This record gives sequence, C-alpha cells and structure tokens, in this order.
Amino acid sequence: MEDKEAYPDCLGLLPKLEKEQAKKGWISEQALKRISKETGIPISRVYGVATFYAHLHTEKQGKYIIEICNSPSCYLNSSLNLIKFIEKELKIKSGQTTKNGKFSIHICSCIGCCDKAPAMMINKKVYGNLTEEKVKKILKKCR
Repeated sequence: MEDKEAYPDCLGLLPKLEKEQAKKGWISEQALKRISKETGIPISRVYGVATFYAHLHTEKQGKYIIEICNSPSCYLNSSLNLIKFIEKELKIKSGQTTKNGKFSIHICSCIGCCDKAPAMMINKKVYGNLTEEKVKKILKKCR
C-alpha cells in the first residue's frame, strides 16, 4: 500500500489540478504529464485524481458547462426527466459537448440545493426548482 511519503506532494495535487483547469476550463493530457513531472507523482495517479472528481474535466468543455444534479432529492423531484429534456434540447448526452462548442452536460451528485430540487449549475451559477419551461428559458439566454 502506498503512503504519503511515497509521493510527498500528493496532498497538493488537487489544488494543482484545479488551478490548471481554471486556466482553460479543462486539463489537457500535456498538463497532466507536466504536473506528474513537477510533483513526481506517477501519471496514472494524476490522471486517476483528475478523473475521479466530477468537477474536473480532462476533455475540452463547452462555453456553458451544465451540471445537472441527480442526487436523491433531485431524483425524487424528476431530475431524470429534466436530464432527458436537456439532452434532447441540445442533441447531446451527458459527458458530451455540442458541435458548436457552446454547451457541455454532466450529471453530478449533490450540489447542495436539496431544498430547491431539482437543481442544476451552469458555470457555477445555481438554478433551482426547475421545470422544463424554466430550463428552456435558461438555455435560450445562453444561446
């Protein structure tokens, strides 16, 4: 079993990945390799951390990153129907980006808005008590 002495900078890895993502909105393979080299942490571990956390992305994202909550509270308030609605509206599935590079969709766990379920975030801005009509208006503003 590996311990923190094996990779002394492992505790600082997440902030490094978040800082890298803040520059471009995603973390490229080149950036992962550079971080691995800088920290001495194997690329497999760096990649593993980058792909474990839902808020980190290792592929180029759209201008608007839509994170739809599907936690129990949102699920019980029809988030699954909203996910299907948004996918149909944008003609992409979760984890994909529209051809014009405008939207990316991700299904995520709790975003801390259980009292406003169903909820989603677009570029970290929270929208709650969603209906198909509300989502349609929000997407229209982004287009």
